[in-house]
Amino acid sequence: MAAKEDIYSKIIPRRLRQNRSGSVKSGSNLDVLLSMGFPRPRALKALVSTGGRSVQAACDWLFSHVDDPFLDDPLPREFVLYLRPSGPLQNQLSHFWQQSRVTCGKNKAHNIFPHITLCQFFMCADHKVEALCEALQASVQQWRGRFPSPLPLELYTSSNFIGLFVEEQVADVLKQFAADFATEAARKAEVHVEPHKKQLHVTLAYNFPSDHLPSLEKLAKGIEVKLGCDWLAVLFSRDIRFANHETLRVMYPYMPQNDDELELVSGDFVFMSPVDQSSTSEGWVNGTSLATGLSGLLPENYVSLADESDTWIFHGSHSFFSCGPSDKTRDRWMFDGLLDSRRPDNASPGDTPTLSLICHPMQVLRMSGSHSRQPKRTLFVCRHGERMDVVFGKHWLSLCSDSKGRYVRSNLNMPPSLPLWGGQRDYDMDSPITVTGSTQARLVGEALSESNTVLDFVYCSPSLRCVQTAQNILRGMQQEGKLKVRVEPGLFEWTKWVSGNSLPAWIPPTDLAAAHFSVDTTYRPLIPVNKLTVSESYENYMSRSYQVTKDILSDCKNTGNNVLIVAHASSLEACTRQLQGRGPHSAKDFIQVVRKIPYLGFCSCEEQGDTGVWQLVDPPILPLTHGPNHAFDWRETLMQE
Repeated sequence: MAAKEDIYSKIIPRRLRQNRSGSVKSGSNLDVLLSMGFPRPRALKALVSTGGRSVQAACDWLFSHVDDPFLDDPLPREFVLYLRPSGPLQNQLSHFWQQSRVTCGKNKAHNIFPHITLCQFFMCADHKVEALCEALQASVQQWRGRFPSPLPLELYTSSNFIGLFVEEQVADVLKQFAADFATEAARKAEVHVEPHKKQLHVTLAYNFPSDHLPSLEKLAKGIEVKLGCDWLAVLFSRDIRFANHETLRVMYPYMPQNDDELELVSGDFVFMSPVDQSSTSEGWVNGTSLATGLSGLLPENYVSLADESDTWIFHGSHSFFSCGPSDKTRDRWMFDGLLDSRRPDNASPGDTPTLSLICHPMQVLRMSGSHSRQPKRTLFVCRHGERMDVVFGKHWLSLCSDSKGRYVRSNLNMPPSLPLWGGQRDYDMDSPITVTGSTQARLVGEALSESNTVLDFVYCSPSLRCVQTAQNILRGMQQEGKLKVRVEPGLFEWTKWVSGNSLPAWIPPTDLAAAHFSVDTTYRPLIPVNKLTVSESYENYMSRSYQVTKDILSDCKNTGNNVLIVAHASSLEACTRQLQGRGPHSAKDFIQVVRKIPYLGFCSCEEQGDTGVWQLVDPPILPLTHGPNHAFDWRETLMQE
């Protein structure tokens, strides 16, 4: 890779750049970049990665990717050809996209805008992309006057799929267009395009819970499929390296505190592979920035789940009915408008936002005092409060130790003191909670008290952050010292997520009691610490969590109705799912559920009569939502010249 100075020297200052239209051909843009001294492969990669919009966009891309380890990688991008509706039908589909998301939450159809797939994803080398675009334009021109209009669509529904299918004879005509494009693309761009062989359709919804079918089907029947529509042939591309990754949108800026962390800029996108998260600490994920190409660790409460197509690059569209030249600026505006319409600013409370660790994934209603204490048995499961190592980084201990090894907090969000500081404490593996974490827990306790909720038993994971959270919930309920917390090692999180070759050295209950924690020192664990194993399988973790939850409920059955478990984000899923008679998620889906659970995420599971059947119900308290508060150094910020 060339030195940064070499790349920077090739970039024209913004005030000296020519104001070029977005419709300038990428060939002329390439000539400008080459005349500036950029290597041809890099110039082509920059143009393709920005959709050939302008020299300025390409230069900005090169500037931001100066440290990208894959900048000179010749790996081509993946392309796909869709038919996209416009006009009145597009407005109807856009309305369905909004309403289905508000009414039933996101399903997999929302990952991509409404479209008909004409071919499979195919690769095209950067230096052939301009020829590929010309091949599409030529193919559409040959089909003007031959394209079927109107396009007959028929609604089809099944238990987990809803779509508008193209009539078979007309679909054959569209497949012939796709075949003609494949031939033209092979001739002009030397690429292999595989036309879509399955039934052509517009997917409206799929992979949704079966109980959402009536609502989605009702919305789908409201689409007037016979409305006028100008179908556009649109070409998009994506980075093949991230085809199987999750796309995350950066919600808040973040400055790295350690060398292995990734800088975040609001509005950027991050690609995250679930299979790369096994070695990360709770609250952190590995990801790669779209804006810079750099990879590293990032706090997962700074990002939210985005749609797959949000990061795709638009390379142009052509109408089968309009003979005017393709206007990439106009087409891009139309497409962006469609994307924006899927995520309205005034989203209904019924929407299911996925702001990981920031917003609770579902809205709940405060229950009236007369109903807060149900005769039915209720299990409450709660995640612990904000962690020190997530807020201040993995090396937070160095920030609050003086030269003699004494604890001295360096930030108001650090607790004034820590239990047993100076003893044989494993704070690196067993992080405490912050002052904000304690406040979060007290707020939940106060809300439980205000709703007249009575707790008969409190269990918690042996992690210090869980013990501290349970203590502060009881403090908020004014039950501290009156109700003892039972420390249960069987409630610890999936041990595969623990870094290193050993489990944390948790503080024994007797030492916790000596440090003024309200714990039950007479409690005998259902699963002792020595029965936990490092790097257990997902199946073992789910089985352990289910078994310990059943045993807890069995032990408490005749002596109390309400049980609170304070543990980890994963516990809200692991301790309740099988209790409802539902099978465990796959490990991949489980990780995605866990990512959506914030600090002090709270759920309620209620026994239906004396049947042993349990069901999730509205919690008696409102969700707790807040944003991050970044580090501030007045010298660095206010004393700059």
